[in-house]
Amino acid sequence: MKKNLISIIILALLIVNIVLTAIMMFSVTGTARKTSALVDNITRSLNLELTAKGEAGATAVPMSDIATYDIEKMTIELKRGEGDAEGEPHFFVGAITLSMNTKHEDYKTYGEEMESRQSLIKSEITDVISSYTAEDARNNQDGMKAEILERIQTMFSSEFIFNVAFSDIIIQ
Repeated sequence: MKKNLISIIILALLIVNIVLTAIMMFSVTGTARKTSALVDNITRSLNLELTAKGEAGATAVPMSDIATYDIEKMTIELKRGEGDAEGEPHFFVGAITLSMNTKHEDYKTYGEEMESRQSLIKSEITDVISSYTAEDARNNQDGMKAEILERIQTMFSSEFIFNVAFSDIIIQ
């Protein structure tokens, strides 16, 4: 009789466990669907923002239509961070390359005479890079490039320069 009673108790507990598991699954599934829908909406919103911001003015330029303008290595003192107020100064050392679209209407006006405007371009680059701390410069090189590009495009009032690239950079 004891074995039969224990079997019935085990069976009852098993049924209770199955019922509670089913209830839990239904409640978690609904919440998971709502969370998934929220994440999808956020992803779509960010994707639209990136597309609108990054690709609105940018067009794919074939390699045959790209001319580059190289600026030799520049040494620029970086802004001191909170912990660097009295410590060693930090520097950005690197070469910068500007990519230009040779088929753009302003390339004939500005692109072929970039040498004469090199000091103005260097000034813009120095202003942007010197506003970053060493840590920010290491972690946000894409942000620096975008800001330099924006400032140079504003300076020329044109988008014939469409990309900024760093090479041989050292941030110390």
